[in-house]
Amino acid sequence: MSLSDYALQAKGLQKTYRAVGNAPAQHALKGIDLAVPRGSIFGLLGPNGAGKSTFINILAGMVMKSGGSAEIWGFDIDQNPRQARASIGIVPQELSIDPFFTPGEIMDLQAGMYGVPKKQRRTLEILEAMGLDDKLDAYARTLSGGMRRRLLVAKALVHNPPVLVLDEPTAGVDIELRRQLWDYVLDLNKAGVTIVLTTHYLEEAEELCDTIAIIDQGELRACDTTQNLLTQIDNKTLLVRPTSPLATAPPLNGLDVALNDDGRISITYNPGDMPVGAVLEKLRDAGIEIADIDTRGAELETVFMKLTS
Repeated sequence: MSLSDYALQAKGLQKTYRAVGNAPAQHALKGIDLAVPRGSIFGLLGPNGAGKSTFINILAGMVMKSGGSAEIWGFDIDQNPRQARASIGIVPQELSIDPFFTPGEIMDLQAGMYGVPKKQRRTLEILEAMGLDDKLDAYARTLSGGMRRRLLVAKALVHNPPVLVLDEPTAGVDIELRRQLWDYVLDLNKAGVTIVLTTHYLEEAEELCDTIAIIDQGELRACDTTQNLLTQIDNKTLLVRPTSPLATAPPLNGLDVALNDDGRISITYNPGDMPVGAVLEKLRDAGIEIADIDTRGAELETVFMKLTS
């Protein structure tokens, strides 16, 4: 890819928080090299304290980097800070909304800060898309947690940025609202907006993201397509429902076996070491008759734990 193919690009990005009192200096980012393709849905994953929020806050201009460089939509954050910040919308993890403003006032204030002329503002259009048009003139303090979360997304879109960063956007949001939010995000992506997502819901990242980067202790542990990351784990799980219920998991030499709450037996095996036929043979030798069988490949959670443990 050429430079113009990347929505975000970081080279050797570093951040060190200096020592305070008895607390030692903290190296939050240790030379991160990262490139986010334009038009993608990019997952940025990592445990708490890994450096994800520091990375996002550097892009947002809220934290000064200690070294390296970063570009947003081709604009260097040091050389062209105004253009860089105008190219990105940040949805923060915290529900930071003035409780005495209405959603309409919050949107207009944000648009004014980005210099969006009144005739070009899309306040009602964006609020309607987020299901908040009926709350246009309601005080923000009367909104539920899920509504406030959606208002933060709306606020980040007032200047029509080509890059949208969502930092834990569905934390504390119920399943229905989460699905509505992702439907809108997917529509934005289809319209050409690059989405960068941090989330602790790994199944969410697995379902939505084209590419995933995993950060741990300020270092980049992996960055690849979601499918390629999943192929890093060779183990598979065989789910077997016996014809007769079992009280305990049967001992099968060389295999990790567990009895699930639904009565099925989970058998973890490596196809390279033992073909599925040999696993089934062990079940027959143990006197277990099979009523139903299913297989499950690697999950993103397994990859995540392997790379960050």
